[in-house]
Amino acid sequence: MRKALYFLGILNDADIDWLVTAGNRREVGAGVNLIDEGKPLDSIFLVIDGSFSVRSAAVGGKQIALLMSGEVMGEMSFVDAAMPSATVQAVERSFVLSIPRRRLNAKLAEDNGFAARFYRALSMFLADRLRNTVASAGSGKPPGGHDDELHGDAMDNIGMAGARFDWIQRRLQSA
Repeated sequence: MRKALYFLGILNDADIDWLVTAGNRREVGAGVNLIDEGKPLDSIFLVIDGSFSVRSAAVGGKQIALLMSGEVMGEMSFVDAAMPSATVQAVERSFVLSIPRRRLNAKLAEDNGFAARFYRALSMFLADRLRNTVASAGSGKPPGGHDDELHGDAMDNIGMAGARFDWIQRRLQSA
């Protein structure tokens, strides 16, 4: 869940409300692909509950990550508009918040404050992922040996981010 803290700690309450309102709660059955490598993607996803296996043909179809509640998926294709470089499959019955690309792009174009916060959150998320990837490629441990260490604004806003995620879960479960 720590990855979601970057998003939820940087975005404000109105931003979170917009994401929940603009998105759709979606159930993904065990074994169902949410994202297919090499196929167009029209949404960005927040894992509300469950887990997803990430596999890539570049490494012989091996699992390269296991994403859990609070993780963001489809963000790379959102940023560069390229086809997904991995397949993401539900390990168990899972739920996501699916935010359509066209709605998100329209909001980013019309609301500069939201855009600044969203792209800052996204850049913090991607920087954290890159640091952990580089560190694990070398010694197998991230710098300082703390795989779950949070950086920057996320650490300052951890309580608020956790409360926001709980609020999103409650709101979507009643939907």
